[in-house]
Amino acid sequence: MSSVPLTEYPRPSLAVDTATFTVTGRGLEIVLVTEDVGLALPGTFVHERERLEAAVLRSLRTKAGITGREPQQLQVFDDPDRDPRGWVVTVAHLDVVPGSVVAEGLTGGRITLAPVGEVEVPGGIRLPYDHPRVFAEALRRVRDAHSQHPDPWGLLPAAFSLGDLQSLHESVAGEELPRDTFRRSMKRQLEPTGDYTDGRRGRPSLLYRHRSAAHTHRS
Repeated sequence: MSSVPLTEYPRPSLAVDTATFTVTGRGLEIVLVTEDVGLALPGTFVHERERLEAAVLRSLRTKAGITGREPQQLQVFDDPDRDPRGWVVTVAHLDVVPGSVVAEGLTGGRITLAPVGEVEVPGGIRLPYDHPRVFAEALRRVRDAHSQHPDPWGLLPAAFSLGDLQSLHESVAGEELPRDTFRRSMKRQLEPTGDYTDGRRGRPSLLYRHRSAAHTHRS
């Protein structure tokens, strides 16, 4: 065993970054904040003896005006060269939120909503550090969850039509989905409420709900 005191080993700084998505009329969008290096994912350095969860919630509250959420851990990014300021390890987190959650940040001008298709493409938004890797992994995770589960983050009302559900999933996927295949897959995880839409947008449609109240994606 080495006799070098532990305090003499170089130690990385610890940070958190959060990829927060929402769905608007433009489709799936990512929440970005303005930093000295340009638009970036909301993040912060973890304070001494601060829990990761507390640091995540602090950064979202102070930088993006987002409160009342429980983002899930996504992945640790520990490339020693990921941050030009020095050796910084970040624990990335992920959340998908309804539009009401980002309203305060938008009103206060603290955040920018960017369509995911405009991030990291030629002529699009370039993220700093290794935020492109965080963004890409978070986007993959969100789309994978929606391919397997109906509305996994609970963006829709408690009762919804299959048409509204498919519209949401197509916004997340960024493409049209085969109607029959999609509905056959999702209906296995739903149950009819016995109620119908009011028919203002065509014929009344049967409303569904999740079979379990604890349906939101947390894995």
